[in-house]
Amino acid sequence: MRFDRRTCSQARLTRDARFDGRFFIGVRSTRIYCRPICPVRAAKEENVTYFPTAAAAAEAGYRPCMRCRPESSPGTPAWSGTSATVGRALRLISEGGVEDEGIEKLAARLGIGSRQLRRLFLQHLGATPSAVIKTRRLHFAKKLIDETALSFSEIAHASGFGSVRRFNSAFRKTYGRTPTEIRRFSHSHRSLKPTDEYEFRLSFRPPFQWPAFLDYLAKRAIPGVESVDADSYRRTIVFNGCSGSLCVALEASHPALRVRISLADPRWLFQIIEKVRHLFDLTADPREISAHLSRDSLLAERVKKHSGLRIPGSWDGFELAVRAILGQQISVAGASTLAGRMVERFGIKICDTGPLTHLFPKSQQLAEANLEQIGLPKARAETVRTLARNVADGRLNFDAVQNTEEFRMRLLEIPGIGDWSAQYIAMRALNDTDAFPAGDLGLMRAMSLRNARDLTHCAEAWRPWRAYAAMYLWQTNGAKAQSKRVGGQLKVQPSMFAE
Repeated sequence: MRFDRRTCSQARLTRDARFDGRFFIGVRSTRIYCRPICPVRAAKEENVTYFPTAAAAAEAGYRPCMRCRPESSPGTPAWSGTSATVGRALRLISEGGVEDEGIEKLAARLGIGSRQLRRLFLQHLGATPSAVIKTRRLHFAKKLIDETALSFSEIAHASGFGSVRRFNSAFRKTYGRTPTEIRRFSHSHRSLKPTDEYEFRLSFRPPFQWPAFLDYLAKRAIPGVESVDADSYRRTIVFNGCSGSLCVALEASHPALRVRISLADPRWLFQIIEKVRHLFDLTADPREISAHLSRDSLLAERVKKHSGLRIPGSWDGFELAVRAILGQQISVAGASTLAGRMVERFGIKICDTGPLTHLFPKSQQLAEANLEQIGLPKARAETVRTLARNVADGRLNFDAVQNTEEFRMRLLEIPGIGDWSAQYIAMRALNDTDAFPAGDLGLMRAMSLRNARDLTHCAEAWRPWRAYAAMYLWQTNGAKAQSKRVGGQLKVQPSMFAE
């Protein structure tokens, strides 16, 4: 979403938190760029330049403010004026590995030329792909300096610099200080966690319906892999053979989540943090979404009552897809029981004491597994195996780079997966904000409609936030009924959140 200079100026002068991460302020007299909420005395309007992204400010020669820490902003919403191609590119960059491949290969994976990719980035983000990658790398390195006790060599590798020399050079050029001087400037490193345990604060735009979000995850938690209590979400994780765990809780005094990661190898911290952002939908702008959905009188009251609902993402797309298949034709609790049996029988045990004891099975492990022995019907067991074979062979992936419609069509080619499941998996695994399971009986009943065609027509006005509209309808309609589905198609009354 683009803002005119007058809007940006008013937001800057009032330090309006709603605009945090939506744009950045470059002060020409100091050559520093800040967030709209920066506590430093506001510069004169004639000395200010506005940028759509931090990367654009950095590209123009401005360095990050040490007071408001641009690296700690909630982030620019993925839909903020970007094309679908740019959105997919940003997701791929956030998943890591792009630095090793280069811009040419990034463009190739998106199905376009590198010149076209550069043009799209400049048009929508005000910076080149290389500048975006560099800024994200610097911001994460700065966060590691401020919030962890990692050595600078570990930070250099974890943030993608490859060498301490390049790391030091980039910080001197960007911040005008060495990493050592920046760490001295920060006070947070005095109360850091022990080795192999890292703690981060991830900001979000309020409101956030945290109890509802946890309740959703708790009902669908996979025994041995996930655990949810009244205040936090925990799960096991693995990266390149290195296993660990994470715990996410709401920060008491700030609109932020406190993330604690236990992992022996810090090289994967960047990817882990990005996965957490997607899992908890932290780049969402609830006010923007609510304003759009509230235009529909049938949604307005629901949105007002439950403002701040978010789309629960997934830690791993394959895990989410399997869990959705297990949930067909049985209750949510029954699906969790089956998932627990699957993990115990085919997962990797990493701990003897609960509640987090296993890693979820890999696709290769489930491709030929005898799933009937855990109580899964033969047809549904074959659906899981077919899905697993497609993922193991590389015919299906969940990296969000591909077109979401093409992704759904690939899912529908698997016997036993219908449109409901395909839409649901796209919504949670790919963070597709416009995915919409129009065949869901709960959604139709919430809207007092009799068929999916009428609901699809009605939902056109909710684009591009149809997934959020579904969340509001499920939230307010959930206590009224229970759902069962066959082959991904809804057959009887739905439960809250439908799956």
